[in-house]
Amino acid sequence: MALACHDVSRFAACAQIRETGFIIGIACAALLMSGEARAADAAKSIAMMDCTLLDDNAAYNDAATAQQDAARVRVVSDELRSQLNKRALYRVADNGPADSMITGLRATQNLNACNGCELEIGRKLNVDRVGVCWVQKISNLILNINLRVEDVATGKMVFQRSVDMRGNTDRSWRRGASALVDLLAADRMLRSDAAHDGSDTARSAIADAGKGNRSFPK
Repeated sequence: MALACHDVSRFAACAQIRETGFIIGIACAALLMSGEARAADAAKSIAMMDCTLLDDNAAYNDAATAQQDAARVRVVSDELRSQLNKRALYRVADNGPADSMITGLRATQNLNACNGCELEIGRKLNVDRVGVCWVQKISNLILNINLRVEDVATGKMVFQRSVDMRGNTDRSWRRGASALVDLLAADRMLRSDAAHDGSDTARSAIADAGKGNRSFPK
């Protein structure tokens, strides 16, 4: 469904809105996605891997910090799966049947950079897509959360975005995960619109509003 002119203007305006210090413009794009497009997208299944933490200072962390960060990784991994399901972006598969494979692969490498091993997991689970997530922690003030979605049959990357998090808190991690889902929803809307009538107007409006990383307060 193509965006009418007033819809594009509304999106551009939404992109400027700030609430409690962080930009929520991309969320507006998600709200514009039609029910028909959502239903078509939700027909595809995805195996969403647990997030990986890449901590530049891991060697200097005490046990309490390591446990706290590990807990946050589990929380945002579950949050991503939950939101993908609730927002009808994908049918999230149970990773259980591939647990042993996932554990073995994780023991020697990160799933976000394992030369296609994530696709093997996707084939094992017989899904259309596989999602990998990683959090890069440069310091307690500078972190980013990343999501990449790949087509299992072709290995093609269909989505990849990063969100900056300002502050190592439960709140900033959750908001970062939510922002990634907002970006995915906006990307889906754009693809559905372009496939319907080849519209470049919506593509331009959403791409302009989505440039750069999202940043969140503590």
